[in-house]
Amino acid sequence: MARAALSKSELILNPDGSIYHLHLRPEQIAPCIITVGDPDRVAAVSRHFDRVDERIQKREFVTHTGEYQGQRMSVVSTGIGPDNIDIVFNEIDALFNIDLKSREIKTNHTALEFIRIGTSGSLQASLEVDAFLFSSAGIGLDNLLHFYARPTGFEGEELAQKFGAFLKQKNLFQPPVYATPCGEKLLQRLGTGFRSGITLTAPGFYGPQGRHLRLPGPLTDTFLDAVATFGFDGEKITNFEMETAAIYGLAALLGHEALSCNAILANRINGTFSQKPKQTIDLLIQTVLDRLVTKPNNPK
Repeated sequence: MARAALSKSELILNPDGSIYHLHLRPEQIAPCIITVGDPDRVAAVSRHFDRVDERIQKREFVTHTGEYQGQRMSVVSTGIGPDNIDIVFNEIDALFNIDLKSREIKTNHTALEFIRIGTSGSLQASLEVDAFLFSSAGIGLDNLLHFYARPTGFEGEELAQKFGAFLKQKNLFQPPVYATPCGEKLLQRLGTGFRSGITLTAPGFYGPQGRHLRLPGPLTDTFLDAVATFGFDGEKITNFEMETAAIYGLAALLGHEALSCNAILANRINGTFSQKPKQTIDLLIQTVLDRLVTKPNNPK
């Protein structure tokens, strides 16, 4: 049975027909999308493009769409945190898979590629600052994916269950967790030769990542040390950040591929921070762009 047209309160459009928060129309975005948290980092990516055809901004959401070495692509700033990922991924998917005029879901699904270029903190002493880390899976300590129906046998359930059992066994803080693997094809294209690992996604920067200034909380150094020992399918938990699990979860549910590419700027175990964060991020940007267009793996 066909689903009824989406109401104006469900699918919100601006007067010019663009999607509500991103202020984009379908022709203004490419099916290969690089996401960054910082709006200023959009230009740091698009300056490498051969040309930029679209520049759109609304609130913290900045989009540049153009071409790099023959491939059309977009870079979009999400802002920080899983709640913003919910907005960005649902609205980008709608631009491709919902007819904005009829408000009906399209019969033919368009699969997209999402590549996060972001910063992260290492939970492994051996993963030093200024290294690149490609997330093989994301474990969400936030609650975003619990608001969406997941099919039975949803990929990542085993990882979530084992991590939850690990926290219980170690008598550690036990938030409800979810987990989703990355897009394997993207990992093979972009991450070959670099380290991969499981990423923890937190809904905040301080307490939810075990940082405490004046307020104590359940995540302590003991928690960080313990979770760094957890392993699944030969991978360790390697890093902490604020978007990856939400990106992987929504991308998988919506039928898209996603990969989180992390510049390690802090090592939580060693207590160190990068002395050259801008150079490290710039090198990651160039590496990802070059690998996206490397043939014969360039997507048609």
